[in-house]
Amino acid sequence: MTSVSTEARNTDDGASTGAQTSAPTGGSAAQRERRRRILDATISLAAEGGFDAVQMRAVAEQAEVALGTLYRYFPSKIHLLVSALAREFTKDVDRSAIRATPGETAHERIMYVLNRRTRALQKQPKLTEALVRAFMFADQSVTGEIHEVGTSLTTVIARAMHGTPTHGEVTEEEAAIIRIISDVWLSALISWVTGRMDEKDVEKSIDVAVRLLLR
Repeated sequence: MTSVSTEARNTDDGASTGAQTSAPTGGSAAQRERRRRILDATISLAAEGGFDAVQMRAVAEQAEVALGTLYRYFPSKIHLLVSALAREFTKDVDRSAIRATPGETAHERIMYVLNRRTRALQKQPKLTEALVRAFMFADQSVTGEIHEVGTSLTTVIARAMHGTPTHGEVTEEEAAIIRIISDVWLSALISWVTGRMDEKDVEKSIDVAVRLLLR
């Protein structure tokens, strides 16, 4: 199983916790718009038919780009789906930068953000199956996209841990705790996708891990 990388990055203003607050958007406005259409098409196809429905030619047709152009942006189906997952997680990063996470304790706040994302994924089981399968199949060629997912999780969990949207650099101990929480969350989500856990089991598994790690 692919582990979520949560290596922190320092920022000049200290307002972030190691992750970019949005997915990479370099290039011209036209290129950014093209990338958005490609990821929108990927999510749409995955939501309708799961992992197998995401075919490069189908994505290109729905996004109205040439197949060769699609391959220049995303070399493979796995790159497409992991990039789509990373973009979903940036929504949580952006949200956490605007307002503090609800909850009186670090445990309550971390469970709030993880449960919110988990429930959003569970509402679209075919899409989630596709995203999780892609994450599991990812190899070294997708390191950048995997790191983007991990740093987004680091930012959101660290901000929840400290109860502030402007929390800065994480300590080594905090990074280790966040890495384990992220891996437990991913493992529980995989178990849900494969039918080994129901929704309550997923929440309980994550809750136990967070409680033990924050003692």
